[in-house]
Amino acid sequence: MVSSREDDEPATWLDSDQQQAWINLAKVLLTLPGALESQLLRDADLTLLGYMILARLSVVPEHTLRMSQIAEMANGSLPRISHAVTRLEDRGWVTRTVRTGQGRRFTEATLTPAGRTHLEESAPAHVATVRRLVVEPLGRHFVGFGRDAQRIVEALGLPTEILRP
Repeated sequence: MVSSREDDEPATWLDSDQQQAWINLAKVLLTLPGALESQLLRDADLTLLGYMILARLSVVPEHTLRMSQIAEMANGSLPRISHAVTRLEDRGWVTRTVRTGQGRRFTEATLTPAGRTHLEESAPAHVATVRRLVVEPLGRHFVGFGRDAQRIVEALGLPTEILRP
């Protein structure tokens, strides 16, 4: 077996409990986004990414973020985020404005009143799905799981800000 570790030490294999935990986590990582997105598409004509963009814009000052900030929040490329924002803009839920500052041009996305209304109408069914698929199965362990997930986010070098300021 080829080692990808820089120090060329042999891999430390997972024990059987760790392997089962990893397989279960991988199943969640691979299937939960699709389950959440199916509900959002069916009930709100929104992708999961689109919902997260609207939700983030709803809680920031002036309901406006630079496209680069949205990309960072979503851990996505600017072209992917631009495509998602275009879909939201086509529905009248977001507007884009090109600005100039510090000698650079950048684009901002702003949540529209129609976008806020759509988000508020979409949120109850989405929250119910999150509760059914994640919160209820974890029960009293949900908050601890969230703290554990934050450590993974930090290990990945991703921003750890919460959705609400």
